Amino acid sequence: MTESKHPHGSSRRLPWAAAAIALVVIVLAGGCTGSATSSPTSSATSGSSTTVSACPVTQVADHVLPSVVTISASSSQGGGTGSGEVIRSDGYILTNNHVISVAANGGSVKVLFSDGQPEPATITGRDVQTDLAVLQVQPARELKVIALGSSASVRVGQPVVALGAPLGLSGTVTSGIISALDRTVEVPAENDKSALLVSALQTDAAINPGNSGGALANCAGQLIGVPTAGATVPGSAGGSIGLGFAIPVDLAKTVADEIIATGRVTHAFFGLSTVPIPPAAAAEAGVPAGLFVQAVTPGGPAAQAGLQADDVITTINGEPATSNIQLQELTLTKKPGDTVAIGYSRAGHAATTTVTLGAQP
Repeated sequence: MTESKHPHGSSRRLPWAAAAIALVVIVLAGGCTGSATSSPTSSATSGSSTTVSACPVTQVADHVLPSVVTISASSSQGGGTGSGEVIRSDGYILTNNHVISVAANGGSVKVLFSDGQPEPATITGRDVQTDLAVLQVQPARELKVIALGSSASVRVGQPVVALGAPLGLSGTVTSGIISALDRTVEVPAENDKSALLVSALQTDAAINPGNSGGALANCAGQLIGVPTAGATVPGSAGGSIGLGFAIPVDLAKTVADEIIATGRVTHAFFGLSTVPIPPAAAAEAGVPAGLFVQAVTPGGPAAQAGLQADDVITTINGEPATSNIQLQELTLTKKPGDTVAIGYSRAGHAATTTVTLGAQP
C-alpha cells in the first residue's frame, strides 16, 4: 500500500513482490486505464437475476436531464469533456476529478446546461484518491437540483438510467440494470497516482468516454451513483461492453460536502507500506500468507499500535489480509480517529493490535 507520505524505513525487494495482473481493462470515461477487482466483501450477481419492471426512462430523463451538465475543461496541456450534476441550488456541481484535473492549475472550466446555456465554473475542490470534484457556477437563474437517493438501498437487478455527455454529446440517456455491487475499481490519476472507486456500483447501462461525472439514477429520478469508468476487452478499439462502474452516491455526497465546507478532503492514514504474500510463496518462505510490512512511519498510527517492519499482517478487521487495496479502502471509508483491528505474525508468533487511524499528511 502506498500512502501520500512514504513511510520511513528500509524498502525491501521480495520474491513475491510482483505487479498484479489486471483481470479486466478499465477505461475512465475520460480515457485512462486501470483494473477492477471484487473486494473481500463484494457481492455480485449475474445480470440474469430477477429484475423489477424497467424504469419509465422518458419520465426519468425529463426529470433528471435539467440537472445534468456537460463540462469542458482546458489548459495549455490539453482539454476534454465530461459530465456533472447540480447538487445544490447555490450552483455547486458534482463531477469526477479526472474530468477537470487538466484545468486545476491555471486552466478554465465551462459548464453547458441542458437548455443550451453555457456558464464559466470555478473548481471548489477536488479529491484525487476518490476521483471526485466539486465545481461552482454563478448563474443568474434558478438551477434545478438533482434529487439524491441512497446507494445503501440499491439492489442487484434494479433498473437504472445513465445520463451525461458521452463523446461530448449532451443529454444522452442510456438504461440498464445494476449488475453487481461492492466492486473495488482502481483507476489511474494524475502524477502516476491511483484513485480507488470504493463499493462501486456495476451496471450494464452504456458508459462511454464523456459519461464521467454524470448521473446514474434510479426509477424515481434520484442520483444513486456517479458513472466513472467502464471495462473494455483487451486489444479492442474500446466502446461500451455493458460493464460500467459508478461511485456510490453515499460516498460521493460525503466527499462533496467536505469539499464544499473546507475546500479539500482529509483521509485516514495507517502509516505503513505493505506487499501481498501469495499463499504459495508464503508456504515456500515459511511465513503466513498476508501482507508483508515493508516499512512503518516512525510515530505514525501503525507504529503507535506496535507494528514493525518485517511483520506479516494476517487479518484486517477479522477478514483475511490478501491485498493492499483492503487498507486503501479503509483510508477512504473511515475517518481519522476510527480504529482497525489488525492480526499479525512476528517471528512466527501470532498477535493482535488495534490501529487508531491518523489524518493523512
